[in-house]
Amino acid sequence: MEHDMKHHTDQPKAPESKPAQGDESMKGMKGMSHNGSDHHAHMEADFRKRFWISLILTLPILVLSPLLQTLVGLREAIHFAGDVYILFGLSSVVFWYGGWPFLKGLFKELKSRQLGMMTLISVAITTAYLYSSAVVFGLTGKIFFWELASLIDIMLLGHWIEMKSVMGASRALEELAKLMPSDAHKLMPDGSVKDVPLSELAVEDKVLIKPGEKIPADGVIVEGESSVNEAMLTGESSPVTKKTGGKVIGGSINGEGSLTIEVKSTGKDSFLSQVIDLVKQAQESKSKTQDLANTAALWLTIITLGGGAITFFVWLVLIGKDFAFAIERTVTVMVIACPHALGLAVPLVVAVSTALAAKNGLLIRNRVSFESARKLQAIIFDKTGTLTEGRFGVTDTIVLSQDVDEETLRKYAASVDANSEHPIAKALAASSEKKLPVENFKSIPGKGAEGRVDGKEVKVVSPGFLRE
Repeated sequence: MEHDMKHHTDQPKAPESKPAQGDESMKGMKGMSHNGSDHHAHMEADFRKRFWISLILTLPILVLSPLLQTLVGLREAIHFAGDVYILFGLSSVVFWYGGWPFLKGLFKELKSRQLGMMTLISVAITTAYLYSSAVVFGLTGKIFFWELASLIDIMLLGHWIEMKSVMGASRALEELAKLMPSDAHKLMPDGSVKDVPLSELAVEDKVLIKPGEKIPADGVIVEGESSVNEAMLTGESSPVTKKTGGKVIGGSINGEGSLTIEVKSTGKDSFLSQVIDLVKQAQESKSKTQDLANTAALWLTIITLGGGAITFFVWLVLIGKDFAFAIERTVTVMVIACPHALGLAVPLVVAVSTALAAKNGLLIRNRVSFESARKLQAIIFDKTGTLTEGRFGVTDTIVLSQDVDEETLRKYAASVDANSEHPIAKALAASSEKKLPVENFKSIPGKGAEGRVDGKEVKVVSPGFLRE
């Protein structure tokens, strides 16, 4: 019988990373992933709360806005004495509460001398707020409170969406950390076995791993033989046969045999920890789209400030209009120059691309490389397993004896393998709906299984067993 995947025995190398500073436990690594997730969750919740509160306050701001009242022809019906002061109060709450993340971001960008989106947004909302407040208290001109509120709402929505996409990546870290078991069966010097937390494991400790258990640390097999499922870490679909002297990866799943390993690396030195570091780097990396948006924001900030200054100079000095008229035109230019769409476009691109990649099982290590992939014309794969569905199944049955037909052969094999937990055995067991009772079932580690079915000795084994 054949299955649809090839069996690879090569041990994948751990990804390179910087040398670890000390030996931190895997529990500490889990804690770090949870702390990062908590931080992102707090930011996502903060943006969500600010957005909804600002949006609710924006509705009466729109209703009380003189310009919008005039446009819909309800100025006389809605206008009342003192409404402008209520408008000022609501807009002040939206500016200081909803706009605070952007004002805080402005100071950070000024401090780092890297002007970007936060500067552009802050300039627009601050100009609109200060000028509109001056108009409320006596300056001749128009009020821009509704533009201020709508801009803050849209920018908060964009940042909320972006934080949600980051949260999805943080959950990927948590799932990776969950691959490790909570404790290990440590072999003591007197020969006894003691269950200890992973934090107490050290290099050169010997650990017993029972069939079906997760391997608690990277190490070398000193006793036993089994097959190990490393798919969750290496992408290798087929269980890898492991013998004495073979290397095992912490987080992979032991098959049907019992193993004793000598621990070679824990904590930050482990394969899984380095994979998690790669995921964290991917979270922190920015794409060309984000860099382009920041560059556009820098130039738009310069253009906004320059355009505002030119507008003020032209209307006040060259044309000779009064100060109030010139400042109104200047503020109009500066508010309009801040693109609402730019604040939504980049977060949406990041969120959608991250969600689609995660849904299709893609781990993006570098966003720039991911974007460059659209230019690929040919792809070369080094393993056939990379191109398969990740599940086993019987494709062909070849009968070499006239004493048994194909259906009976499948039935015998399925009956024996129904008692095994091996992934290939499960596929063989599923190949026949009819199964018979099995006596004297025995697993052959790394080779297959055997048992007595209907009075006959039946072995379901690999070609390697037959060669031996």
